[in-house]
Amino acid sequence: MRRFRVAFVSQQVTEQSQQLSFLKLRKGVRSLHSSIFRSASLQNPNQIVDMFCEVELFRDVAVIAENLNRNGLVSQRSIITRLLEDMLNEKASKDHGYFLAVTSLKNIGKGEVVDESGDVFFPVVFNCRTFLPYTGEILQGVVSHIFRHGVFMRCGPIKYAFLSARKMPNYHFVAGENPIFLSDELAKIEIDIVVRFVVLGVRWIEKRGRIKKEFVMLASLVGDSLGPISLSGSDELDL
Repeated sequence: MRRFRVAFVSQQVTEQSQQLSFLKLRKGVRSLHSSIFRSASLQNPNQIVDMFCEVELFRDVAVIAENLNRNGLVSQRSIITRLLEDMLNEKASKDHGYFLAVTSLKNIGKGEVVDESGDVFFPVVFNCRTFLPYTGEILQGVVSHIFRHGVFMRCGPIKYAFLSARKMPNYHFVAGENPIFLSDELAKIEIDIVVRFVVLGVRWIEKRGRIKKEFVMLASLVGDSLGPISLSGSDELDL
């Protein structure tokens, strides 16, 4: 397969372009940070630092031929736009967790054109903020489903956080049209309630049925200051 090099407008990544640290893969990253830190405020806030990482990544970014200008050049904006789209589609990886934001560009190399497709491929080095919780960290999630054996919660980009009934001391299941878990102190866990919990375990699922490139968590209420808190379900950490 023959390739030949192509230039793009502004070969150097300038200081101004590096200030594009606010470029987000999805809206709501600030909400994710503030909400998770609030959930850990009664615990050790140092635990929360670990789940947010800044990693250096490399990707070959493909820009389609129709995005070339009249002089056959590719704008830096086209490359950045395609990079953000690619990272949004990639969503997450086992090693780094969920991709939240491209925080800075470090280098855009010279592009190469593939004869058959006409696409231009640029090697791009960039920094990315990621989200990956660890066992023992304190988080909060919004209850989405309730069953006799436990509840499922959403937590930021994580859709599947399971809290077993066995890990809810002093709570019992109350059946009905709208089932709940009720504690001896009459605290209720119901749909759309925000629950503070400790992470028991995290597992990566590459593909299983309809689940693709997702992390699943096991949660527990065993510990101090854990359980339902006075926040509405609208505070869901949805990225």
